[in-house]
Amino acid sequence: MKRIYNATLNSIRGLRYGAAHEASIREEVILVAVGLALGTVIAPSVGWYVLLVGSLLVLLGIECLNTAIERLADHVAPDHHVDILRVKDYGSAAVFCGICLAGLTWLAALVVRLGLI
Repeated sequence: MKRIYNATLNSIRGLRYGAAHEASIREEVILVAVGLALGTVIAPSVGWYVLLVGSLLVLLGIECLNTAIERLADHVAPDHHVDILRVKDYGSAAVFCGICLAGLTWLAALVVRLGLI
């Protein structure tokens, strides 16, 4: 139980630090907060609500991982290096995929809510 408690504290500390120091994480924390409220209006059912909020949480997780990779890459290789640039681009591509997933999920829920299918 103590390990779970400590892991939770570490996670909260990471989110707080990320929100305080990284604009992209701050924006996605705000997006999750807005999504929690907006999802109650858009979601056609509880299952859809879980998918909507879950897609935003996954996106936030991907952004946290991308930020960690970028920070580590900058620490390990502060000079411009083509391989480090590729690693950062891979992280950016992962965030883009997460954005696409969240966008498609929210669009699908909206289409169902409006009765277009």
